[in-house]
Amino acid sequence: MHVLGIGGSLREGSQSERALRIALGAAAEAGVTTELISGPELVLPFYDTALDERHERATRLVEAIRRADGIVVVSPGYHGALSGLVKNALDYVEDLRDDARPYLDGRAVGLAAVAYGWQAAVTTLEQLRTITHALRGWATPLGGSINTAETKFDEAGGASDEKSVRTLRLIGSQVAEFALSRAGH
Repeated sequence: MHVLGIGGSLREGSQSERALRIALGAAAEAGVTTELISGPELVLPFYDTALDERHERATRLVEAIRRADGIVVVSPGYHGALSGLVKNALDYVEDLRDDARPYLDGRAVGLAAVAYGWQAAVTTLEQLRTITHALRGWATPLGGSINTAETKFDEAGGASDEKSVRTLRLIGSQVAEFALSRAGH
């Protein structure tokens, strides 16, 4: 079983990327392999259904999503919405429309939004849930809205607020557990 993490920002080691790493760490501890595609790896051409060829990074992303049994998405919240970087990456899921397992069908998707303020964190999480449902994914019961005005992530894989760490770890665990339970059927 394999869980893919998508998110972060263009800043290496961004708060949202650190949050994503915490969730993926918990997924790995639950017994799945993990992969991270973040920040600069998400700098892709704007999604265009009319193009027959894809940029190398876009092909890597689509193939990683195709292989994934579960996904964790963490987006920074900018001006009350998810980042264009993350939204464009999620648009590439359209390339899976004709697969035997189309879009995010049958996959748990753990979601978290990291923003400087509660309003952007909450509205970004809501948008991520809406997109996940539109892509036929199963949003985990718990999603995370993290206010970086109150919580700071550190380089060691932790955060100043233990509740945020517990939330992210639970999201990662839920994705892994869903993937593992589906494999048993």
